[in-house]
Amino acid sequence: MTAELSGSTALVTGGTSGIGRATAVALAGLGARVVLSGRDAGRGAQAVETIRAGGGKADFVAADLKDAASARALAARAREVGGPIDVLVNNAGVFPTGPTSGFPEADFDAVFTTNVKVPFYLVAELAPEMAARGHGAIVNVSTIVATAGMAGMAPYGASKAAIELMTKAWAAEFGPSGVRVNAVSPGPTRTEGTAAFGDGLDDLAAAGPAGRVAAPEEIAAAIAFLAAGDASFVHGAILPVDGGRLAV
Repeated sequence: MTAELSGSTALVTGGTSGIGRATAVALAGLGARVVLSGRDAGRGAQAVETIRAGGGKADFVAADLKDAASARALAARAREVGGPIDVLVNNAGVFPTGPTSGFPEADFDAVFTTNVKVPFYLVAELAPEMAARGHGAIVNVSTIVATAGMAGMAPYGASKAAIELMTKAWAAEFGPSGVRVNAVSPGPTRTEGTAAFGDGLDDLAAAGPAGRVAAPEEIAAAIAFLAAGDASFVHGAILPVDGGRLAV
């Protein structure tokens, strides 16, 4: 196990499955103490056990991220468990799909609350503390749908387009104080959450140069890169990790 992030603490939202879990494992592998959040305590315990079995340090914090108050509460609890937060990965997200006509207002509100409001207030809580210490890294998880219009994906894509703009704004705001803010833009990735798309996921991936769906670990590797020292001169970047899907 390398120690590139030794002595640091990372908070990964949505860290109990998929890309979030793979990211928690990757950051722990770099020596970080990982605090992972999620709604399912059972999956959280399993993720923590996996990391600890590999020699890493991890704790689970249950969190239903539904408003600014819940974001602030998670930040406070993560500090209690892991100490000052050096790395924040805004991974938790929801992606209901459907035609614009008849799209439920509750689903629309949930998309923007979970995907935009919660990351905003987590950054509001944690980035100033990172800036005061003179270092830190924030990685937001976006999607290719933020830049490539797809039918049925308007609310989800719009929420992630907002995250990409906030990534750049936060880089400008906190970068001068030593806090790097970047994002990854995954393409089709095989996770528990995308299982419902069935063959459609493979069809989407087939149109890209890689010709296949990504594993969560491949996205996590890019997130870990942006969080660690090798990306020391990377600020405000949106890194496509999509098998070349947006290149064609």
